[in-house]
Amino acid sequence: MVARGGLSADRAQRLRVARIWAVEFKNIHLKEETMRQIARVSALAITLLAIAPLSQATVITYQAPLSGLAESPPNASPATGFVSVDYDASAHTLLIASNWSDLLGITSVAHIHCCTALANTGNVGVAVTPGTLPGFPPGVTAGSYSTLLDLTLATTYTSAFVTAAGGTVAGAEAALVAGLGSQQAYFNIHTSTFPAGEIRGFLTEVPEPATLALLAAGLGGLAWRRRQRSLPS
Repeated sequence: MVARGGLSADRAQRLRVARIWAVEFKNIHLKEETMRQIARVSALAITLLAIAPLSQATVITYQAPLSGLAESPPNASPATGFVSVDYDASAHTLLIASNWSDLLGITSVAHIHCCTALANTGNVGVAVTPGTLPGFPPGVTAGSYSTLLDLTLATTYTSAFVTAAGGTVAGAEAALVAGLGSQQAYFNIHTSTFPAGEIRGFLTEVPEPATLALLAAGLGGLAWRRRQRSLPS
């Protein structure tokens, strides 16, 4: 028996079966690739979640770019800089690292100020440390700096900040950490041209591993949904 188009019924049937198998094979391949992608993303998420408790239990990092526009009121200084602050809750320490360049004046002092009434705006008194941060280099227009502060020492804080925090060093540490976490603390470099501060930046917590893991899982889910829509129905 000859089917339409000059093909035998048997051959036509074989061609139909071959086409069905080709489509199914493609679908299986796409599904396997999708599952592999999901597996890779899931593995990344699990790894990040596994290390998250360790990171959260020890060190929290806050960072900020430094500029004259961030001052209040803003100034036209071309200077730029960056600061990173690591708070170790177990050791009760604060590691500060900063760099800057192109200041119009020469450096005089630098501090962490806390805590403004609103996040990312306003001025407030010095929290850390009295006078200036220990070892901060005066008389330069560019440079870098780092120090490790012991937050269990009263000398780390200004007396006004300790008083405002309830009169104890533990209260001062808690207030400082709260201010850092709510973006109400800023790092400020003071110079001869701008005694109140030439460049500063409000410190912001960097994304935590748990946040990155959730982001990775979300992207994996989005990729899976897009792949499912592309599969033949």
